[in-house]
Amino acid sequence: MQPDPEYLRRHYSSLSDEALLAVDRDELVETAQQCYDAELNTRDLPARSSVRKTVRAQVPKPSDDLSDEEVEAEGDSFETGDSPDWLDEAAEVYSVVAAPGTTAEDAASGARNVLEAADIPCHLELIETPEEKIPPTNRWRLLVPGNFHLQATSTLERDIFNQEFEAGWKTFLEVLSDDELLEVSPEVVLCGLFDRIERVTRTYEEEVARRRL
Repeated sequence: MQPDPEYLRRHYSSLSDEALLAVDRDELVETAQQCYDAELNTRDLPARSSVRKTVRAQVPKPSDDLSDEEVEAEGDSFETGDSPDWLDEAAEVYSVVAAPGTTAEDAASGARNVLEAADIPCHLELIETPEEKIPPTNRWRLLVPGNFHLQATSTLERDIFNQEFEAGWKTFLEVLSDDELLEVSPEVVLCGLFDRIERVTRTYEEEVARRRL
């Protein structure tokens, strides 16, 4: 079954620049590649190969490309930038396996850009798995100060993951008949999301009241 070009165009146009650049074009079918390329051109964004080259120029090479002496000197992780003083009490808010042939570097850098745009302190590093792990892999992880954990997680959800969720929700609705669509209640289907909003709001108001602020 061929994908719907109009749906693909709407889907790619709904993504943020970071989420769009995180898409692996090589994994798309021809129709999707055409829609993807058109959206890149519309936004005047660099082609995927250019993005990958830029990111890799800023990221240390993995241990497979290092000599034994370099690996020993580097230790267990490769870090992008100086280590912040809050690192010992940091919280991990994003993680992606840096497997060969994946877009892990771009996705991790995109997540970091989202947090930096929101003025949230963050630190990106590449962690090596223990040698006894088979197959051996590395993992990018994005860290923030502990007191920024909830804000950072919510910011990533809003700017990256919610757009993917929206696209899935839209696809779900589009396949329904008119009668089925009119029977759908977002509050019922997505009751967990609405319950979370209610709980967050209530808990905040209770804490303000408790402190008599």
